[in-house]
Amino acid sequence: MTPAATLIAARGVRGFGDGFTALLLPVYLTGLGFNLFQVGLLTTATLLGSAGLTLAVGLAGHRYPARRLLFVACVLMAATGVAFSQAHAFWPLVLVGFAGTLNPSGGDVSPFLPLEQSLLAHAGPPSRRTDLFARYALSGSLMAALGALSVGLLDPMQAAGFSRRTLIEGAFGLYGLLGVAAFLLYRRLPDQPVESEAPRTALGPSRKRVLGLAALFSLDSFAGGFLVQSLFALWLFHRFGLSLTAAGAFFFWTGVLSALSQLAAPWLARRVGLVNTMVVTHIPANLCVIAAAFAPNLPIAFSLLFLRALLSQMDVPARTSYVMAIVTPAERAAAAGVTNVPRSLASALSPALAGLIFTASPFAWPLVIGGSLKIAYDLLLLWRFQKVRPPEENDP
Repeated sequence: MTPAATLIAARGVRGFGDGFTALLLPVYLTGLGFNLFQVGLLTTATLLGSAGLTLAVGLAGHRYPARRLLFVACVLMAATGVAFSQAHAFWPLVLVGFAGTLNPSGGDVSPFLPLEQSLLAHAGPPSRRTDLFARYALSGSLMAALGALSVGLLDPMQAAGFSRRTLIEGAFGLYGLLGVAAFLLYRRLPDQPVESEAPRTALGPSRKRVLGLAALFSLDSFAGGFLVQSLFALWLFHRFGLSLTAAGAFFFWTGVLSALSQLAAPWLARRVGLVNTMVVTHIPANLCVIAAAFAPNLPIAFSLLFLRALLSQMDVPARTSYVMAIVTPAERAAAAGVTNVPRSLASALSPALAGLIFTASPFAWPLVIGGSLKIAYDLLLLWRFQKVRPPEENDP
């Protein structure tokens, strides 16, 4: 198995765990008696902890072999699953969420991200970079969709006599086992860095560009924090009375649409450029999520959200490829960390606010706020970086 295939497979393993834990988290927490604000607060703590870990990896990770840091992250993932399956009080769960790797966002917010991105950027020639990141994103999205679908198995198992809490605790235990599976996959990576042609360093000549992107990505992620999958599921449960099985099926199909659409990102990027690919797919997706807040019934809401899913994630491989392309090879690990950390921090601030808004009003104001801020991000990105092109886009 090549390094690229190993990284893509590991992303899929982790994505499967993220898929079912993001959906089960609000069910588990409300079943323990926590209110919507407490669910949002714990989500915020989880994302803040992930941001701190990602920051440490991005700024200091160049001093250590990436393979070894991935092993440490896997051990932390396994410990997170075990601890979350055993803790029931609010503050211990907040502590585990902050210190662990649990991901309630439905995307990838974790210390794995800058390490895998920097390794994958060197796993092929520049002409294949966006394709590799598209397959990487596809693996995560598709497996996250399967993880969400698997939640539907809990209802028949509950009917067979198992308690819901026991089943959910077992699911968090499975999340820990997936950390072990990822560990075994990372053992296939070579001892020497994949990016052996350039040692990893801190940010240098690309600092200004990276910090500018980090600021814009922070706005996008702050907006995305209003739309994290756990809170999205909570809204569907309360607004339309959706069952856990139906919610699992919904997130499966939205995940499949998102995953398949990412395969179109390299094709579109070759024709209109990476920045334009991010913007022209993102704005219509966010108009759909705003419209979904006003949907009078479930079929209309689902139609808008399915259309959003078909467009909203096409920017993911384009964004990652763009960051890796406009920095020097030695800065790639640091750039991945520095652009992902502010995103994690920003996305951690809004779930608690979204939970408070949901508590105060039954209307889906978080969807309107999140979608509107994301459109503002798209326009700012186009204005600031349209002329900053990767080397391959400047070739005749």
